[in-house]
Amino acid sequence: MNEGFEESTLGQLLRWLFLAAVMIFLIAPSLIVVPMSFSASSVLQFPPEELSLRWYSHYFNSLEWIAATRASLTVGFFTTLLSVTAATLAAYGVMRLKPRLRALVAGLVVLPALIPVILIATGLFFVLAKLGLIGTLTGLVLGHSAVAIPVAFVVMTAGFSQFDFSQDKAARSLGASWVQSWAYVILPQMGGSLIAASLLAFVTSLDEVVIAMFVSGGSNATLPKIMFTALRDQVEPTIAVISTGLLIVASLAVYISIRKGSFGSS
Repeated sequence: MNEGFEESTLGQLLRWLFLAAVMIFLIAPSLIVVPMSFSASSVLQFPPEELSLRWYSHYFNSLEWIAATRASLTVGFFTTLLSVTAATLAAYGVMRLKPRLRALVAGLVVLPALIPVILIATGLFFVLAKLGLIGTLTGLVLGHSAVAIPVAFVVMTAGFSQFDFSQDKAARSLGASWVQSWAYVILPQMGGSLIAASLLAFVTSLDEVVIAMFVSGGSNATLPKIMFTALRDQVEPTIAVISTGLLIVASLAVYISIRKGSFGSS
């Protein structure tokens, strides 16, 4: 019995060590930017030789960076609104289909998440150019929604898998309109999934750079696009400051999504 206990303990220890190694491998490259953002040097350094808030001050006093931040937040808000609405309606419809057809339609909705973003960006560029939407807020929101909808759709599909559709039928049979059924029966039970889908859609928009490079411009240039340009022209720690902010936002979004039960519960 002691030998079995020792083997079990050793196995658990090895599993935890392996898990810790994987987590360090995945997280460490992202966390490196945090100390780099406090560097007093004019170039990116790790570890920083001297700590300073110099680049945080530079970011908050830079009209270009603040304008890009405002553009990213605006685009993220409208992208979230559009993509979560579309994903919720799509998930509702898909979950009402027969299993085989459901798998086919769901696969088509999620397909953009599997296609290289550069291909989506190229196609969007020519379509939006024909519509005169290049460099506009509308064009950028549509572009970001193309990659945010699959993310929100996966979350909402998981939420609707826990939903009892007979409640919707009962409400409609008792005289509730389609709007009333959604307002009083469906949406209240999907609150957790909606919050999770909104957060992940917002982060997807906030982090998107490839589509922004093709579609955004002028006053609608987003943070990732300005960051990419700055890295090409000059490498300064302001990039680390913004990366730290994006890392915090993404971490909070994932944490809240898990807390709200985005992975299967509503």
